[in-house]
Parts: sequence; structure tokens; C-alpha cells
Amino acid sequence: MSVPTPHIAAEKGQIAKTVLMPGDPLRAKFIAETFLEGAVLVNNVRGVQGHTGTWKGVPVTVMASGMGIPAIGIYSWELYNFYDVDNIIRIGSAGAFRDDLKLMDIVAGQAACTNSNYINAFGVKGSFAPIADFTLLSKAVEAAKERGVELKVGNILSADNFYYPPGLDGSDEWKRMGVLAVEMEAAGLYCNAAYAGKRALCLCTISDHLYRQEYLSSEDRQSSFTQMMEIALDTAVKMAQI
Repeated sequence: MSVPTPHIAAEKGQIAKTVLMPGDPLRAKFIAETFLEGAVLVNNVRGVQGHTGTWKGVPVTVMASGMGIPAIGIYSWELYNFYDVDNIIRIGSAGAFRDDLKLMDIVAGQAACTNSNYINAFGVKGSFAPIADFTLLSKAVEAAKERGVELKVGNILSADNFYYPPGLDGSDEWKRMGVLAVEMEAAGLYCNAAYAGKRALCLCTISDHLYRQEYLSSEDRQSSFTQMMEIALDTAVKMAQI
């Protein structure tokens, strides 16, 4: 497929090798305006904003993914396969399962369990295990340490449903298996990266806790995840130095 694609209006060369993907278009706009130098709007199809600029002299694109695996599946597929993107770092929010996680902790998805059927589209004769790229993960851990932040690294859940009938969400079972938190996109992103031979990582800030009455407002989720954003941006710089 040639570019622009059905969902991305950018021309060839307007998207950087590393893309940061928040779910929220307004969060993408916030990151571009707050952190990137010389940021240019390169996509606004369906209001899914994409901006390219530089961070510490390194080109970076920040583009929204929308909510859920089908949405990030479309955008990451087009970025990897038609725009020659090498690295996608999802930067989102997650709900905590584990008791020791608290609001604003940052979780790195070493792997992503899922209840989605998305994996079956790849035709594997078994259960494919979607995992992060180790180089991206190690660079993110390194970037976090340099900022005095300890990432909580482990397994996360990419769920298709945000709402469930009472008692049917399976939270107790996922928690018992050591899963840290739940979000809605990473497993699809990891599958696309594996198929394309590219790199992916999911960083999430804990925005609520499934076993305690703790949560951030929508305004907080849009603009207060700056620590996670800076770690992702620093990771992009480290990847450019490889």
C-alpha cells in the first residue's frame, strides 16, 4: 500500500522511526506542545492527531491510537508496514490488580495476556505469547533509573471489554496469576510488531485500582502523566543511538 494510507494522512518521511502512542488524541497534542521542538501536525484523520518534532535533537512522532486492540491494530500496522517505523511505545493508563501498586506508578508490560481474538488472525497453531521487545524494555528501564524512577516490570492484561457483567471480569484469576494491571491495547501492538519484525513496548501509568476506591480524573489522565512521557521520549533518544 502506498502512503498516505486510509487512516494516516502523513506523507513519506513525515513520521519518525520511533512513535509514541497514547490512546487519547488530546494527550498526543499535549505531548507535542509540551515536549517536542518544532512539532508539526502530520495527521488528523478522524481527529487522531499525529505530530512530529524533536526531543534532544532526535526526531520523534507522537500519534494517538484510539481505544482498544482493533484501533491500535490499524494504526500500528500502517506505521510499521507502510511508514517504515521501527519502534512504537504505547504510553497509556492502566488499572492495577496488584496490592502494592499505587496511583501514578509506571508499569512496563514485559508481556501482555489478552482475552482478545486478535491473535488468531495470525494463523499460529497454538497460543502466541505477545511480548515486548527486550531492547526497548531495557532502554526504558535505563531511562527511568536515570530519572530516579523504578518501573514496575511484568505481565499485563490487554482486555477487550472495559465493562463486564457483575462477577465476570476475571480480575481475581488474573491477579492470582501475577498479572500487574489491565489496559486495552498492548497485546495487539505486540502481535503487529512481531509480525512486522519491529519493536514495541507498553508503558502505563496506574490511573485506578481494581481492589481499592482509587482513581484519577479524566483531566489527570490527559495531562499529568509527564514522568511516563519523559521516560518514553528518553527511550526514543537511546534507540536512536543504537
